[in-house]
This record gives sequence, structure tokens and C-alpha cells, in this order.
Amino acid sequence: MKAKTIQALAQKGRKLVFPLVSIVLALAISAIIIQLIGCDTLLALRCLLEGGFGSLNAISETLVKATSLIFMALSFAFAQRSGMYNLGGMGQFYIGAIFGGWVGINLTLPAALHIPLMLLCGFVGGALFALLPAILRIRLGANELISTIMFNSVATQILSMFVSGPMKDPNSVNGASQSCLMQDSVKLPTLFSGVRLHLGFLLALAALVIFWFFYARCTRGFEVRVVGMNPQVAQYAGMNIRGNQLVAMLIGGGLAGIGGCIELMSVQSRLVQGFSASLSFQGISVALLGDCTPVGIFLSSVLYGALNAGSGRMQMLAKVPASALEITQSLIILFLAGREIFRYVDRQKLRGMLLRGKRKEESHV
Repeated sequence: MKAKTIQALAQKGRKLVFPLVSIVLALAISAIIIQLIGCDTLLALRCLLEGGFGSLNAISETLVKATSLIFMALSFAFAQRSGMYNLGGMGQFYIGAIFGGWVGINLTLPAALHIPLMLLCGFVGGALFALLPAILRIRLGANELISTIMFNSVATQILSMFVSGPMKDPNSVNGASQSCLMQDSVKLPTLFSGVRLHLGFLLALAALVIFWFFYARCTRGFEVRVVGMNPQVAQYAGMNIRGNQLVAMLIGGGLAGIGGCIELMSVQSRLVQGFSASLSFQGISVALLGDCTPVGIFLSSVLYGALNAGSGRMQMLAKVPASALEITQSLIILFLAGREIFRYVDRQKLRGMLLRGKRKEESHV
């Protein structure tokens, strides 16, 4: 029993090696780049750490930024477990925000009803927008990598149309493309006085628990995992491959939509053209860095939240351009891609060994 426990811990430890190495290498190369452009590397790193974790307010800002990233990462991770790749989280985020935003602006209800209703509408909006590329993949065989990215652009234009047309604030300054403010009844309460950390962070943690429970304890979650790992086995066992993939995409899209609503209910307070656009591929990065696991996604979102929160302080005090952190985040993904290459090579080696073993058996017969 102890040997199995040690082996399991060792296996988990090996899974942590590649993400940690990716982060360290990305930070090291970024430090070299910062030095080459004439900035103080040590000062920049100190400002980055202080901006992300240096005070209660800094930690609060890190967790506020991590909240939206968790929902975006879950939109990718839910679909990935079924063997599909949802790169359309930003589009689902926007459509969910439009659905929920209409409820938050136009309805007057008690907070106990208004907040759940807005979140529900956000989930429906995100799920419906994820339904379109899912159907294209399941029914027509269209590559969801391409279609979900294209739907991001469609959602951006839909948001632009609404904030400059039907939902535009008639009293906006200089005719800015933005909606009216959300009703006070949908504003999420803060968890501590003096900081911006809000109830949405607890909802993000709840979403991570639901993600774990769905795939670890639910029959449907088990079927989705089997479909993602080996569709042939799932088909042989009588599992509904298309149905399970559709469920995973809908839940992922719905969670992205909830993330869009929470952003409106806590940070933005109104729909604005192209708001939170930086979340687009950061959410995917968080999911990949966390290996699409609940704990991994949480830790990765805190890391990216700290990078985003500390970038302003680093830019102001150390005079390091914000693009330096974009380089860091891009390098992390580049190094993580190396892990997938190694996994692909290992799978090919295993497949080759199995084929050679099968040929030997056939030759003996």
C-alpha cells in the first residue's frame, strides 16, 4: 500500500516538473530581454512580485484577475476532456455577458433573484454560442479549432453592434459605444472591506469543485473522459460519443458565459466594446499550464493573475513595457508545447512497440 502511495506521489511530482521548468525558463529569458532593453531586471522582478503579492490589496487584485481566468480555462478544459478543443471561450464570454447584461440592465429585482437570474442567462448565452461550432464538428466534421476561433470574431462584432445600437447608453460621454450601468442589485459584494475581491472568486472556486466532481464522481463525466481518451473503446461500450462531446462543449461554453457576467457584475459594471480582450488566449494558457486539472487551473490562474496585477507596477516603477509580460506568457506556452511533443513521441513509440509485438505473434502463428 505504501509503495503504491509513493508511486502515485512520484507520478504527480513528475507532472509538476514540466510546468515548473516552463515557468522558470520563461522568467529567465524574460529577465534577459529586460536587461537587454536597458531596464533593471532585479527592480522589475521585485515590482512584479510586489504588484502581485506585496500587500493585501495586491493579493486581492491578483485573485480578482484570476477569477475570470478560471472560468475561461474551464471552458477549454471541459471540452478538452471530451477530445474537443474549445478556443472560442472569448466569444462565449461576450455572448454570455450580452445575455446576462440585458437582464442586469433592464430588470429590477431583489438581489437574491437578480444575481442568479443574470448568471443563468449568461450560462445559457455562452452555451448556445458553443452549440454552433459543436454542431459543425459533430454533424459536418468541421474542425472546431478553426470554427471556435472564427466565432470569437463573430462575437466581438455582435458585442460591438449591441453596445453601439440596441443597448447603447443614450447619455454616454462623446457617444462612446457602451451600455448603461448594471442595476445595483446585481453588483457582487466584496469579501473584505477596502479591497475589490468579490463573491465571484468564491463562485469560481465552486466551478472548479463542480469540474472535479463531474469528471471524478459522475457517470456522465466518466463517459466523457472515455470518449476523449479512446473513442473506439467508448463506441464499443455503447457510449454516445456525439452526445457526450456536445454536453462537454455546452457546459464549457456556459461557464465562459458566467465568467462574462461576473466580470460585468464586479469589475466592468457595463458592457463596453472589446472589454477584457486580453483574457482570450490567457484562459487557454492557464488550462494548458494546469494540465486541465482543478488544482492546476487554480494555481495557474493565480500565477497569470499575479503577472497581470504586477505588470502595472512594473511598468510604472521599473519602466518595463507591458509587452515584456506578454513575451513571458507566450514563452510559457511555447515550452508547454514541448511537453505535448514529448507525449506525442512517447505515444508513437508505444504504438510502434505494440505493432511489433503483434507482428511477432502473427509470425509465430
